[in-house]
Amino acid sequence: MPRFVRIKLYSTSIEDINSVCEEIKNVAARTGIGIRGPIPLPTRRMTVTVRKAPSGQGYHTFDRWEMRIHKRIIDMEADERAMRQLMRIRVPKSVKVEIEIK
Repeated sequence: MPRFVRIKLYSTSIEDINSVCEEIKNVAARTGIGIRGPIPLPTRRMTVTVRKAPSGQGYHTFDRWEMRIHKRIIDMEADERAMRQLMRIRVPKSVKVEIEIK
């Protein structure tokens, strides 16, 4: 049974997460290993509603703030050379990465 690596990516910036996914796909293409993904998962939306005016008076005095968390999953074959190149990828601070070997 072949072993594979599951890479989970989380970010609030869709541009950053897509750039990391492209770099992972380039590593897989250079090493010639099989890859499946990136598979987009549902985006989590967190909303906060706050009052604009400190006195609480006024009409339409609410601000609505929203933060979106984008998620991707990539499955690839567990190859030592590819894993070493994966560890060298520059990941922005807004992207969280989890790597699991199955």
